[in-house]
Amino acid sequence: MSPVRISFFLICIGLFPGPALLAFAATAQQAAGAAFIGSAACKDCHEHEYDNFVKFSKKAHARQSVEKMSSKLTPEELADCYSCHSTGYGQKGGFVDYEKTPQLGDVGCETCHGPGAEHAQSGDTATITRKPSIESCLVCHNAKRIQNFNFRPLRYSGAH
Repeated sequence: MSPVRISFFLICIGLFPGPALLAFAATAQQAAGAAFIGSAACKDCHEHEYDNFVKFSKKAHARQSVEKMSSKLTPEELADCYSCHSTGYGQKGGFVDYEKTPQLGDVGCETCHGPGAEHAQSGDTATITRKPSIESCLVCHNAKRIQNFNFRPLRYSGAH
């Protein structure tokens, strides 16, 4: 993502909260119709990274937290949870619900690296975001959503 596009994106974070932001901020890959396939598809070629992600990342099991809270939330609040605690919610081909798209029900590889179907099929690294920027983390990891906390993006936690 270009610096100009990142700046525009960060400005939009303040203007369009929740699912509307995610729908608006879809990358060129998503706009071009790239498809989400779920993290399990990444394991074939990226076994070490996948295993570490599943083992060390709390977000790889985000569904459990959302399901615990779901009965206490309004549909709007639940949708806001899905925007950060699933893969591709509000985006074409992304998470819909646990019955229709269970493979996208947790935060997965494609949350940071973008839709992976084309990459999985071709192996072309140009069809995936190889090194996500810290700015892309700010969609969910920001003071507005999570009071004050000292998050450490997964790329720095040893899971990759």
